[in-house]
Formats: sequence, structure tokens, C-alpha cells
Amino acid sequence: MSIEEWSRQALPAMLDDIRALVELETPSHDKPALVRGLRAVRELTAERLGPPAGETLHDGGQYGDVLELRYAGTAPGEVLLLGHYDTVWPAGTLAAWPFAIEDGRMTGPGVFDMKTGLVQAIWAVRGLRALGLPHPGVRFLFNGDEEIGSLASRPRIEAASEGMLATLVFEASLRGALKTSRKGVGLFDVTVTGVEAHAGLDPAAGASAIHALAELVTRIAAGAAPERGTTVNVGLISGGSGRNVAAGLATCGVDVRVSDFAEMARIDELFAGLDAADPRVTVSVTGGWNRPPMTPNPPSQRLFKEAQAVAAGQGWTLEEAAVGGASDGNFVSGLGRPVLDGIGAVGDGAHARHEHVLVGHIPERTALTIGLLTALA
Repeated sequence: MSIEEWSRQALPAMLDDIRALVELETPSHDKPALVRGLRAVRELTAERLGPPAGETLHDGGQYGDVLELRYAGTAPGEVLLLGHYDTVWPAGTLAAWPFAIEDGRMTGPGVFDMKTGLVQAIWAVRGLRALGLPHPGVRFLFNGDEEIGSLASRPRIEAASEGMLATLVFEASLRGALKTSRKGVGLFDVTVTGVEAHAGLDPAAGASAIHALAELVTRIAAGAAPERGTTVNVGLISGGSGRNVAAGLATCGVDVRVSDFAEMARIDELFAGLDAADPRVTVSVTGGWNRPPMTPNPPSQRLFKEAQAVAAGQGWTLEEAAVGGASDGNFVSGLGRPVLDGIGAVGDGAHARHEHVLVGHIPERTALTIGLLTALA
């Protein structure tokens, strides 16, 4: 039986597994729900693949725990299969938006981002075994804090990817293209401290933090450079205690996206140079770079060419894409290691109510993963 035919025959069972994971809600900030969700992922993996050769559970503290499962291969080396089990959707979302399949579209909270990808990864390894194909060892890494920055799991991901033949990230794809470039993400918070005073009785005694921040916001926003792929968004702003009070405190939260490390350095200089014209006002900046940019480094370029060849052998054309969103693949790329991202579901609507997966692409993506793992043997 061919890889493609096996993947098509496996689809009904895969859909059942996807439904089981989607119907177990896993919001990023709900630790008890995350514990239940990770337990379900572990049990599903063991049911489909048998007991792992090795297992490590890392305590995520207030965040979702990280689970590594290792399965032996028939060839030297190891490949990391990476995916997150947390979602952006709060508990209770499922009641008003249940899992459903209609007209070839599968919907439900987290179905696209990224529970279908988790199931595809598990079933790809099942396919390797069922078909008796040569393959390197595989290590699954499931993390539960990707949607909130991977604060607990980042060091685990960076450590696990060391020495791997490849890291495959099972994030979803809008049109089926693999993501070989992603922007880096900076999350900065600017705090301005002024001097409070009555705005009518003694305005000269005050130094408004809001007025100072308003000037700084224009400087921050001017740091955007669309021609270089850099975007800057001041998405949060707050301050003051009353209309008739010169504000003593004002803050803003900034999201920055960059395509390369040179732009990271330029943005760092921008925030380091923020100051106020009034010497009574102080400015402080906290936060920084949450994820480095994913750039098409040579090992990743070679890996993509291998994936293209596999797709061509299966009768279709695989494209690559550069996107503004970031993922855990950024961490791996930032270390110069081979990584392919977006090998999970095909669909649309991440973080939105129109989130859906195109069911017809699930066998194709599973077959691609099986073929690529065999090619890496």
C-alpha cells in the first residue's frame, strides 16, 4: 500500500482523534484544563504508537507542562516533532461553538490552531510503522504555553532541538505552504512617571505623564519600517487618575515584528533612547524580544528542498511562505538549526470564530510527513 492510500484510509480514525482533543478545552491560562489536555494527548499517543522508549514530563509551574516522548527509529538520528496543546479559547467556548464537520470543513475551538496538527504528527509515526518504512527516531514535544509566549517551554524546546536531523513544527497553514520565514516578536512596555498636580489650581507644578507618553508614542510608531518588514503597534495605553489631575503615571504596551536581526538591533536602540523633554518625567522600558525571527538558514533551506521533493513524488507542488506570525519554530531557527514550520493542518481562521480545517488536506499533509521522515532516514 502506498503512503498516500494509507493516509486516506486512516482519515476517519484521525477525525475521531481530532474531535476528542477539540472537545477537551485547553485554555492557556487554565492549568487544571491543561493538565487534563496533556494527559489526553499522552494517552492518545500511547494508544496509537504503544509505550514510548523514553518519557520526560517538565513542570511548567503556572503554565502548561511540557511532555517529551521518544520513540525509536530504524535508522540513525532523531527528528523533533513539535506542537502545542493550549489554545486561545476560554473554557466554555465549546458550548456555543461545538465541533462539527460540514461540506469538507471541520470547525471548533482549536481545531486549526493546532489540535489537528497534533493528531497528524502522531498518525504520521503510526503510518511509518504500519508500512514498515525506514525512519530515524522521533521525539514528540508537546507544550502548553505557546499562545502566551512559551515562557516555560522555550528552554525545553531549545534543548530538545539540539542535534536533531530536523524539527518539524505542526502549526497550521493558510494555503498549504510551509513556513520557512516568520517574523520575530518584541513585546515592550513603556512606563512614564510624572508629577501630579491640580490641573486648574496649579498646572505649572505638574508634569503630565500622559502628555509625555503621547509624544513618545509618536516616536515609537515612527520606528515602523514596512519596506524592511518591520511593524510597530502600540496596542495598549493607560494612565491618569482624573480629568483635573496632571497624570502621575502612564503606560503603553507595544508589539513589534521584525524580519531580521539587524532590525531587532535598531528597535532596541529606539527603546533605549526614549526620554522625556521635561526633566521631572522619567521613562522606563521593560520587556523585550519574545521570539527571534525565523530566517531561511542553509540547513532549513535544504530541509525544505527535501520536503518539496517528497511532495513532488506524491504528485503535488509544495510552496513556501513568509508570514508575520511567530511560533516555537522561531526558537529553533534562531539557533541556526534545521526547521520546517506549518506542516500541520490546512485551513483558516486562527484565533477567530471562523477557524476551520479543510478535511481533504489531512491525508495529504500526513503523507507528506511520513515521506519526509522516511527521506531523512
